[in-house]
Amino acid sequence: MAEKIVLVDGYSLLYRAFHALPLMDNGEGQYTNAIYGFLSMLLKVLSEEKPAYCAVAFDEHAPTFRHLRYEAYKAGRAPTPEEMRPQVEMLRGLLKEIGICQAEMAGFEADDLMGTLSRSAAEQGTESI
Repeated sequence: MAEKIVLVDGYSLLYRAFHALPLMDNGEGQYTNAIYGFLSMLLKVLSEEKPAYCAVAFDEHAPTFRHLRYEAYKAGRAPTPEEMRPQVEMLRGLLKEIGICQAEMAGFEADDLMGTLSRSAAEQGTESI
């Protein structure tokens, strides 16, 4: 049986978690609904799949090669909700604390990084999820 790696688009899963759950806070006014949903989904996948590796890819807040080729790329996208913004850094700190690898690279989106990691894993005989 081949080893497995779970690859996650960090902002995509966090955004889905944010909108899937009502606003919740930690009792000190810090919203935690997106973090709770993200970690619940991630831990469920890790428990079910039992991968040898896991990486969460994040988009950098910088133009990608797509933005440079097509000015209107993602022009209609709504801004990140204010209640979600602080949860991004909180999540990244938690991922670091529990030993989950994080990937980001200027000029590329999480999807690009996940594709590259998946191809590299396949070349080494590792299944990507």
